[in-house]
Parts: sequence; structure tokens; C-alpha cells
Amino acid sequence: MKILVCISHVPDTTSKINFTDNDSAFDTNGVQFVINPYDEFGLTRAMWIKEKQGGTVTVVNVGNATTEPTLRKALAIGADDAIRIDADPTDAFFVAKQISEIAKTNGYDLIITGRESIDYNGGNVPGMLAALLDWPFVNACIGMEIDGNSAKLVREIDGGKETLSGNFPMVIAGQKGLVEESDLRIPNMRGIMTARTKPLQVVPATDASKMTESVSYQKPPAKGDIKMISPDNVEELVSLLHNEAKVI
Repeated sequence: MKILVCISHVPDTTSKINFTDNDSAFDTNGVQFVINPYDEFGLTRAMWIKEKQGGTVTVVNVGNATTEPTLRKALAIGADDAIRIDADPTDAFFVAKQISEIAKTNGYDLIITGRESIDYNGGNVPGMLAALLDWPFVNACIGMEIDGNSAKLVREIDGGKETLSGNFPMVIAGQKGLVEESDLRIPNMRGIMTARTKPLQVVPATDASKMTESVSYQKPPAKGDIKMISPDNVEELVSLLHNEAKVI
């Protein structure tokens, strides 16, 4: 089985976020970047499939040269090779279009993405990618069992779970549950050394429309001062919750 795993290059959640150019551009200075956590769930699941049933795992990213350390980490985790589409990921449709062109020419059986990236939280790329390829698509996937050329999948829905079945090729967008956090793999020294010799192909971007444009960014308001209340002063606590916080 040939599996393609889409990897987003996102800021670590502990990073301090700032903007430049009159709040119209993200400031990358001092920011540590990581594999998008939802994508890491997908990559781990792809590794399980490869180890159990055989096949290859390719990781792909749309980005400039600064994203290559993130791809190398994916290779160190166990992916066989990587593809970097040399372009800045301006919007979801542009990213989906670039990945779809790679998928059309390489004969993949399964494409795994994260449900969304944790920087923009748009969640648009997986569905757009499936539509461009005209492949079946399962979003918010938390379970997968493969049987030959088909798979049984479980996805999270409001108030419960839904079980579906479909034939390959297909696109799934995974999240926690596809594997658990305890299953995620930390690259060991051997994996890191091996990753340096694994193929990382850089390909030019294809022409694609940019459907949206980010105009400006705004950080959430700063948190207010904390009020400390004596554990014995229940009346003051109730008063503050009722009159100031207005939660009771």
C-alpha cells in the first residue's frame, strides 16, 4: 500500500505569537515549529499500516526551505521519503491543489491528513483535496481497520460515533483516537541519522488560484488580574461570581 501523509509545519503551542507589517503578517522570529499534532496522529497510524501490511509512507508539505527540518523529523519517525512543494501555503485551496497534483501522478492508495492545522484551524484542506481527486473522504477519523482493498472507519460526530466503509483510494482526516498520544513516536538516534540519507524531493508548485487572502491578525485580549480570595470567605466568592463574572 502506498500512503501519503500530509504534514503541516506549525508553531509549537508554547510559542509566543506576534505579528509584523501592521498586524498583516505572522512574525516567525524566535518561534519553534513542529509537526502539526493532528498530522502526527496520522503519521503514526500510517506507520502501523506499513509495519502490519507492508507498503511505503511518503510525507508531503507545501512550504519553503524552512519546513525541511519538520519533514526530516517525519522521516526520522519512520517515513520512507518526503516531498516538499516549494511554495508558501497562502490558503487552503492552494495547498489542496498542490497536494492533489502530487497524488494524481504517484498512484497512492491512501492519503492521511490531520483534521486541521493548529495554527489557522481552518480544516478545509482535507475535504478540498478529496474533492479535487474525486476520492471518498472521511473527516474526524478516530478508527480504521483495513481489509484488502477496503476499510472500515469510525469518525466522531456530534453526540456519538459513526462507522463507515469504503474502498481505496480514499482521503481520511485524522485526530486523537486514530492513535493515542501515548502511541506517538519520538525519533531515536538511529532514526535521526537515517533520516539524513532518506530522499527529500523538492518540486515546483503548479499554477493555482488563491481563493482567499489574510488581511490582518488580532491577538485575543490580555487576561485580567487574578483576584485571590480566602477559602473561608465564601460570601465574597459567591458575590464576585454573581456580580462580576456573572456565571451564577
